Formats: sequence, structure tokens, C-alpha cells
Amino acid sequence: MLISKYSQPDFNPFGDQSDEDETPKNWPAPRPSGQLDAAVRIPGSKSLTNRELVLSALADGPSRLRAPLHSRDSNLMVEALRSLGATIDEVPGDGGFGADWLITPGELIGSTSIDCGLAGTVMRFVPSVAALALGPTSFDGDASARRRPMAAIINGLRGLGVDITDEGRGKLPFTIHGTGNVPGGRVEIDASLSSQFVSGLALTAARFDEGAHIVHTGERLPSIPHIEMTLDTLEARGVVVERPAEGEWRIQAGPIAARDIAIEPDLSNAAPFLAAALVAGGSVSIPGWPAQTTQVGDQLRHILPHFGATVTLDDGVLTVSASGEISGVTLDLSEAGELAPAVVSLAALANGPSVITGIGHIRHHETDRLAALANEINKLGGKVTELEDGLSIEPAQLHGGEWLSYEDHRMATSGAIIGLAVDGVEINDVQTTSKTLPQFTELWTAMVVGGPSV
Repeated sequence: MLISKYSQPDFNPFGDQSDEDETPKNWPAPRPSGQLDAAVRIPGSKSLTNRELVLSALADGPSRLRAPLHSRDSNLMVEALRSLGATIDEVPGDGGFGADWLITPGELIGSTSIDCGLAGTVMRFVPSVAALALGPTSFDGDASARRRPMAAIINGLRGLGVDITDEGRGKLPFTIHGTGNVPGGRVEIDASLSSQFVSGLALTAARFDEGAHIVHTGERLPSIPHIEMTLDTLEARGVVVERPAEGEWRIQAGPIAARDIAIEPDLSNAAPFLAAALVAGGSVSIPGWPAQTTQVGDQLRHILPHFGATVTLDDGVLTVSASGEISGVTLDLSEAGELAPAVVSLAALANGPSVITGIGHIRHHETDRLAALANEINKLGGKVTELEDGLSIEPAQLHGGEWLSYEDHRMATSGAIIGLAVDGVEINDVQTTSKTLPQFTELWTAMVVGGPSV
């Protein structure tokens, strides 16, 4: 039985938050009654949306972002940049996921507070913008955000001449004492825990007096494609970027050009939907897949065949087809750590052992994702062992139960993948998916059971 062909819910770009208190705390993950035959349209990339918002707020004229992501993370970024002086207006869009954004740069003024929520891009990208503003800007976020490492961006800005008060914690909360300009120059940082530390300095470096020469001093650098994404967005706006050596980036001072930009679909958010084809069998297609992109999610085209899938990209539509049998894998995901939760969930349902490495840095994402994945899969009867830099997964018969999300959107979607094959999986706090994909439950239900969203 093929189900859910091109079935799509009615989209609300901000999710249905009005009756959130009436939503059951635990969401029963739906199981398909047969193989899938679905096409799922994915909203815009969070990584691109938030990078382009920052650059637009610093540009030499108004910019327009077409089909941007409307989610908690992007809305927090919008409010942060508005509070620092940018004008961001909603204008009618034709992307099917809500309004476009028209961003008009303004004089950067501090004397404000920034709510980072749990958004790494806000807590690590906006401090550099606040350093260019005149006046103090305080940063804080969710309780979980206070556990995320921030020392590299704090110390990096200090090295570029910025005054910061953080009481030596190297974490939220802290205050940037902006003077209206940043001297810039050479700065050494250890970005071993997150590539966002490099991006957070690079995005604003063209506005520093001397630009910036960023030197990574750590032994390893995770998620290099995210750094390349940052540099690509800079170069597309006319900023001169040099790469003098491995782990070094020089951004010259100069104007940041205004742009009219169509935001690509979020390819990492496509991961659970494409993984569903492997679990249930059949096929799942994602329209609007770019032929060339710096998004990490594009690596799914090369990762999923290791599990036994057939992947095709034809005229902008990526299709994953599979039999429902999942092979064990040995993978290094050092460049694609954000895909690890979906990949590990597939491995937990595979017919052979798997070892996923290169992902030690995801212990410092929204939660310790290695510990969380091991704990939740093992609670359901799995056999997952934590490694220093990854996870080892042995085949096991899983059973139903509660799957905790840990306030982590990718943990919630990983539980939904497990629920495709296991009766009785209930996702605790599935609303955490509003961080990057407010429509997740509607899209998922339409894909799995067909018909209108529920």
C-alpha cells in the first residue's frame, strides 16, 4: 500500500502556538500502514536565513530574503537585530511558507538585551554585531543555553579589542560594552567545539576597522562546511575573503553589499523525512533541492546509500527509495554532525552493527546528543555504547515507550524515525521542533498516514 503521495498540510509559518497548552505533552509517533510514496516540501534553511539576516543588517542598503525560515531560532535573530537598530519588515512572499523579510540597516545602538533562546546562531553571531553598536548589550537565553560553550567567541572578541563582562564563566549570560567600532586584526581562537565561533567573527569582520585574520588553534575543526557557507555568503556580497593557510581566514574590511536572496530549503531538516523511506520502504522526495549548495544536509545524498537506499537528484527533486531493510554502517560524520541524530536512529533499526564517529562535538549542541541518543535508544531496548568521539550501535529488538527530547529539535525528530518501526513510541515535548521546523508534526503526519494534517 502506497500512501501520502504529494500530500501537504496547510502551512502556518509560525506553527500553531495559540493552543499550545492544549497540546498533549507526549505525541504518539505515527506508524505507516505500508510503504511510503510521498513528496515533502521543506521550509528555508535556518543556517542560511540567520547568516543572511546578520549580513543584511550590516549591509550598505536594504536587502530582501525570499522564502526565509520562520521558526523560533530565526524569529529570535530578527528580534535581536531589530533591538540593535535594524528595521526588518514582513512583505508578501510567494514561497509558500509565509512572508519575505525586507531588512533595512540602521545605526547600531546598544543599551539593550538579547534573548538567545537556545539558538547557537544568535548567541554566537550577534555578539559581534553588538560590539559594533554604541552602548552595552546583555545576552542571555534558556536555562539550557547557559550550559553551551561560549568562551571562544568571548575571548575572540576580546582579542579584537572588545570589552566584555562575563565574570570568567565563558558562557551566558554576558554583556558586550560596544563603543561603535571594533579595531579588528589578527585573532587566535580554539573552535574545536563549534564552527559557529569562526562564523560568528567572520560575518561581521568586514565592518571592523582592520577586518580580521582568524586563526584556529585547536587540533580539530568540526563542521567545516558551515564555515564555507559563511564565507560563501560573504563573498556573494562582495566581501574579500582570503584563506592563507588551513585553519586561517582573512576577511578584509569593506562594504557588505545589499542583496535580494532566495533562501534554499533546509536540507538538514529534510534528514528525518528522507530517512523515513529507509525505515518504511518506498520513496520520499524533497522538491527544490539545489544542484550546488554549501549546506551540510546535501551530504545525505552520499550518506543514505550506505544504509541501502537509492538516491536520485532529477530536475531539483531529490528522491530516496528503499526496500525497508537497513544495513549497518561505519561512518565518519565529522563534517556533518547535525545529521548524526537521524543517522544514529537509522543505525538503531539496522540489521547489522554500526559505528558512527567524528561527532564528539555534538555533546555541546542543544544537549549532549551522544548521551541523549544512547539513553533514549537503550531505554527502548537498544544496544548503544558511547565512544569518545561517537557511538557504537548493535542490532536489537526495540519496544515502545517515552522518548525524551531534551529541548532539542533533532532529538524529537529522531524519536519520530524510531516510531516509524516501533509501536508505542511517544515523543515528549515534540513542540521543541518549533526551533527550526514549526510544521514538523503536520508534515510528518501527512507523509506517514496521508490526508490532511492532524
